[in-house]
Amino acid sequence: MTPDPMARAVDNDPVGPLWRGAQIFRLLSYLYALGFQIAVNPDLDRGGVAWALFGVLSAWTLASGIGYFVGFARTVYWVGAEVVVVCVLMLSTSYVAGAEWAWNNQTWPTTLWATNAVISVAILAGPVGGIVAGLIVGGTSTFVKGELNLDFGRNATIIVIVATGMAVGLAAANARRSHEQLSRAARIAAAAEERERLSREVHDGVLQVLALIARRGREIGGATSELASLAAEQERALRRLISDVDEPVDMIPVVSSCADLAATLRALADGRVSVSAPALPVTVSAHVAAEIRAAVVNALDNVRHHAGPDARAYILVEDLGDDVVVSVRDDGIGIAEGRLAQAVAQGRVGVSKSIVGRIESLGGTATLDTEPGAGTEWEFTVPRNENDGRGEPRT
Repeated sequence: MTPDPMARAVDNDPVGPLWRGAQIFRLLSYLYALGFQIAVNPDLDRGGVAWALFGVLSAWTLASGIGYFVGFARTVYWVGAEVVVVCVLMLSTSYVAGAEWAWNNQTWPTTLWATNAVISVAILAGPVGGIVAGLIVGGTSTFVKGELNLDFGRNATIIVIVATGMAVGLAAANARRSHEQLSRAARIAAAAEERERLSREVHDGVLQVLALIARRGREIGGATSELASLAAEQERALRRLISDVDEPVDMIPVVSSCADLAATLRALADGRVSVSAPALPVTVSAHVAAEIRAAVVNALDNVRHHAGPDARAYILVEDLGDDVVVSVRDDGIGIAEGRLAQAVAQGRVGVSKSIVGRIESLGGTATLDTEPGAGTEWEFTVPRNENDGRGEPRT
């Protein structure tokens, strides 16, 4: 039997348990409001109207309880409507009861029941939303009484309502944060498991064939030497792809857990590659430096294989403080429109995985500017991590 989509959505809601627990409080506060209504109705000026309004309160309690428990009411519009309904019912105290009764008693629907609106806002919007909603509901109660009682030792209604909104909001925020961390860890674990599985399959198949071609080509010699060289190069590139490691760690200048990105990329300079970088170190974490270098190496591989035999590449490193920008430009033949999409459709994922995927995994962006006959230019913009290598965490 196929699971109900709504049930799945509720199960996946990180604050679902808070929503369901809040409805238990809603039920208990409704029972208290019912008892309060029965007890005070004879003292009200318009008892019949109060019972009619209590019918509205009952209907809203039922609809909201079901909606929040199941999940369809967990929206800004529904929660906002609840705040309006609660405040209107509280303001009706001035109509169903006299001013003296309002001053000596809590507002007619009871502040305990009214707190449900604050709790709903806090779960949806966090501690700040809960505090604001608490001030609105508490302020409505004060308005009905006609005077602000600063003797909080005898009347702490506003403080209790605001504190409730803040506490529930903090719990909701922590629940969402914990859920995101667990989800991220699960995604990382799943990706690592999938990479390991693919690595085994590729190692047992394609890599073995490429290694055999490279070895036999060198043994035969002659024209097959070029084929052997290409096979060996592709074997290395494929090993980098499936292992997510492009070069040994000791090839990257590292200081503790940090690295100089400028020095790392200067090492790539040769007769066809020029590197421009600041004179001062561009310090990032070793992981960020390794990933950026891997993306640059893959971009340079594309220049060597696809940009033309005489194409040159130019690497520019910029330190923008919170971000580092690396540009890789060539003067080759460029890329035809739609060629990258065609390559992905054919299963060739060098650009999408080894370049774009790497940069995006760092929280950055990879932008490609190219057209036939005008070369290509990659621009990688990557934020520094929380510890940018300067000994101080980012603020």
